[in-house]
Amino acid sequence: MIIITPQAAEQIRQSAPQTDGQAIYLRIAARLDDKGVIEYGMGFDDQAEGDTQVVSEGINVLVSPGSVELLTGATLDFVELNPGERQFIFINPNDPSHKPPKPSH
Repeated sequence: MIIITPQAAEQIRQSAPQTDGQAIYLRIAARLDDKGVIEYGMGFDDQAEGDTQVVSEGINVLVSPGSVELLTGATLDFVELNPGERQFIFINPNDPSHKPPKPSH
């Protein structure tokens, strides 16, 4: 389904609200905009009926039925794009703008 890198998992843990032993769920959503580009959203949420639950790097991830197809095979990472500027990124083979690495010969 979706893979969370160790770097992203650490950042999610630091951002997670403190609870009294209750499981924390990270909801990840995806939808196609009018131009066919995938838009992403994520936040802490409660589990709902019909959700797909995945555990990656110890993070409980929830995906609603409408997002499953778009997120299958995706990776959530936390990277430094520019010096001192770190952010979450999605690497998703389902995204029309995704460019897979070219094999070297």
